[in-house]
Order: sequence, then C-alpha cells, then structure tokens
Amino acid sequence: MTSKNNQHVFRLALLLGLFSTLGPFTIDMYLPAFPEIVKQFGTTASLVQLSLTACLLGLGIGQLVMGSLSDVYGRRNPLLISMAVYLVASLACAFSPNIGLLIAFRFIQGFAASAGIVISRAIARDLYSGHELTKFFSLLLLVGNLGPLVAPVTGSGILSFTTWVGVFIALSLLGLYLLIMTKWKLQETLPADRRRPSNFMEQLRNYGSLLRDRQFVGYMLAQGIMIAGVFAYVSGTPFIYQNIYGASPTVFALLFGSNGISLIIGSQVVGRMSHRVSEHAFLLFGLWLAILASVTVLVVAIVHGPLFALVIPLFFFVAAIGITSTAAFPLAMESQGHMAGSAAALLGVIPFLLGAVVSPLVGIAGEHTAVPLGVIILMTSAAAMFAYFILVRRSSRGVA
Repeated sequence: MTSKNNQHVFRLALLLGLFSTLGPFTIDMYLPAFPEIVKQFGTTASLVQLSLTACLLGLGIGQLVMGSLSDVYGRRNPLLISMAVYLVASLACAFSPNIGLLIAFRFIQGFAASAGIVISRAIARDLYSGHELTKFFSLLLLVGNLGPLVAPVTGSGILSFTTWVGVFIALSLLGLYLLIMTKWKLQETLPADRRRPSNFMEQLRNYGSLLRDRQFVGYMLAQGIMIAGVFAYVSGTPFIYQNIYGASPTVFALLFGSNGISLIIGSQVVGRMSHRVSEHAFLLFGLWLAILASVTVLVVAIVHGPLFALVIPLFFFVAAIGITSTAAFPLAMESQGHMAGSAAALLGVIPFLLGAVVSPLVGIAGEHTAVPLGVIILMTSAAAMFAYFILVRRSSRGVA
C-alpha cells in the first residue's frame, strides 16, 4: 500500500473513529458528575443511573433503526439528520429542570448518537473485507477507544470550573462539530444500486435472516454480552471509586480513563496480529481472560481489598473487551456485505440493550459495596463464553 493510500486510510479511520467516540463521550463524560446530580435534583443514585440506562436504550434501539435506514437511504443523509438531533438533545439535557426530563432527553440523545456508531461500522464494511476489514476496524477502534480514555477526564476537567450542565453544553458542541464534518467531509459509500428496498417488511426479513444465521448470532452474543459487562463497570465505578474508596472526581477520571488504554491495547493486538493468529483464537483468548479477571474482581469485592487490587483486574477485564470485540466484529460481518447496516445494527444493539438491563443492578445493594459489580461481570463473561461454544464452536468444529 502506498504512502498516499496509507494517509487516506488513516484520515478515513480518524473521521469514522470520531463518530464512534460519540457513544463513549455520551455515556462517560457525565459519570464524574453522578454524585453532584444526585444532590442537585435531590434524588437517588438509582434514578441517576436510570439516566444512563435511558441513554443505553436509546443507543441500542437507535442502532436498529439507523442501521436499516442507512441500508435504504445510504450512509450520509441519516448520519447528517442524526447529528442535528444530537445537538438539540444535548442542549435539552443541559437545561433539564428535573431528573425525569433528564432521563427522557438522555434517551433521545443516545438514539441520535447511535447513528455515529452503526453507520461508521457499516461504512467500514462497505469499503473493506477479510483481514483488511480486521485491520481497518482495529484502526477505527484505536481512535474510537480514545473516547473512554478522554471522556471522563474531560468531564472531570469541566466540572472543576462549572456544573454538570457544562458537560452537556460541551457534548452539544461535539455534536455541532460532527454535523459540520458530516456535511463537508464524509462521502457516500453505498451507491443507489446497492441499497435495500424501502420496505418495512423487507427490513424485518433482513433481521430475521440474520437471526437465523447461527454463527452470526454466536458472534453477536459473545461480543454483546461481554460489552454489557462493561456497562455495569461504567455504571458502578463512579460510586465504588468515589464513595467506597474516597477517590476525588479527578482521581476517578484518571482511573476510569486508564481503561481506555487497555481497550486500545486489546484491539490493536488483534489488528496487528490478525495475519498470524486467527480471529477465532483471539476471541477465545479474550473470553477466558474476562472470566479470570472477573473472578478476581469478585474476590476483591467480597474481602473489600485495596483499590489497586480492584483496578488491576478491571484493567484486564476491559482489555478482554477490546480483544473480543475486535475479533468478533469482522467474523460476524464477513458474509453480510449485502446488508451491512442491518448486521452492524444488530451487533451494536445487543450490548446497549443488555447494558441497560445490568447497569442499574450494580447499585441494587446500595452505594457502598462492589460485590454486585463482581457478580454481574462474572455472569456476563460466563454467558458470553457459553454463547460462543454453543452457537459458534458446535457449528464449526476444528476452527479455533
């Protein structure tokens, strides 16, 4: 590949990666403000966590809608409209007068942000396949995974001189920037002759066809259930680090953001080694790593071990997510070029829907125990492993 082509690929990955970061920024930037929002609205930790749940639901359901629309109308126009909606929803969150409206606007914000995630991945499949798709997807994740690293630190920095309202003002500015980038920098990658018919029943049939594909469902569940465990971590650590261990918002942001590094390491190892080690082998390794890390987290939580003893296995747990998601995505997408938007939507919706279910459960025993977090991430890791062996390995024996 020539230097000019390399530069073009990197610029495209940077642009699509920025759209991918919209999800992590929407989820993570306001996490350091959770205790402040509880006090401001005179509400409970569970209700504030419900605003995260609403956002995750929006991100999940939105991907189903936006993925299908992008198969019908192309990638660019649905993304353009979604960025405009995201801008307005972020401003509405900033000026919400009560927790109920904040929860409602967070759903809309998540719904709009979903387009950035699902359409950027569909564009990648429009342009690449095979190991080239794995390499490009790992490059896209290199940019996209900076979101979990930068977002909480940025949120903490904003909170050092303003309130949680400033966080949503900043997100509205991010939406404005991406709206401009969509308008002036993004080219259409799905020509009219490759688009699906504008027919609701046809879209349902597409999803039905995907859900009957045993291996696709196996990869989808293995990836999706694993990422759902991360959302439990996202929901629980603001209270665990700050309320149980007494970390300041800045220290929390640094600890939380450090796991963006582990995501990057996990995804880049797969991308750089995919020509030597199969994606199947990486996927299995990531699943076992998650099991071991989550068992360690649960033990530390039960004995109330020191902070570093909790942070280290969580680092490896999140690294396992980087490995499994980077390996599972190209395996699932490889044979879905004719409906990449719908396939990317299903791959994206499962993590957010399951994450919306598990994230409030982290606070079920109160704000002063980490045991529910350990139980949840162990259960999600075990369920992901079960889905892989039952749906993928049984139908492709000898591939690993």
